[in-house]
Amino acid sequence: MKITFLLILSFIGFSILEDEKTGYDIGDIAADFKLINIDDAFVSMENYKEAKGFVIVFTCNHCPFSVRYEDRIIDLDEKYKPLGYPVIAISPNDIEAFPEDDLANMKVRAKEKGFTFPYLYDETQEIAKAYGAKKTPHIFLLNKESSEDMEQLVVKYIGAIDDDTSEAKVEQKYLANAIDALLNNTEIDPNVTKAVGCSVKWKK
Repeated sequence: MKITFLLILSFIGFSILEDEKTGYDIGDIAADFKLINIDDAFVSMENYKEAKGFVIVFTCNHCPFSVRYEDRIIDLDEKYKPLGYPVIAISPNDIEAFPEDDLANMKVRAKEKGFTFPYLYDETQEIAKAYGAKKTPHIFLLNKESSEDMEQLVVKYIGAIDDDTSEAKVEQKYLANAIDALLNNTEIDPNVTKAVGCSVKWKK
């Protein structure tokens, strides 16, 4: 009787943990989105018919880690967009807590830095939750793959852009290496790293 009761409790606990799981894992199919851009137009991955995949970057204005990576993100977009892997940046933060992350300030920052990629505002935070974004910056590399006569966006890499927030000290370019592996049809190793940055600021 006691053993049966414990087994039931364990099953309930496991079910709760499963229900609480959010975000994508490697090999998952990522859903498209439609979010407002800094040019006031709505952007979706569906707009990029010729893309082979996407570099989705959850980032923001105020986080010093995000600021440190801005130039590297621009460089990645300029290098890999012509090869089929454009950057799409998404700002997910609660703007009541951090007004500097609102759309108006996103427009200012993008102009100051000369962003070469869309900078989208995830007002409801639904996309950040669906992806499982925890930090800014947090990377999700997607690859278009055909299955049963339809294209799907498969998650191939999750984590950090590289191994040091100081560009001068970088030894491992995780994201660039992952994209190169896709282009060369080789294994991505590692395909998951720890994202380092500010925590996503969730709405209460």
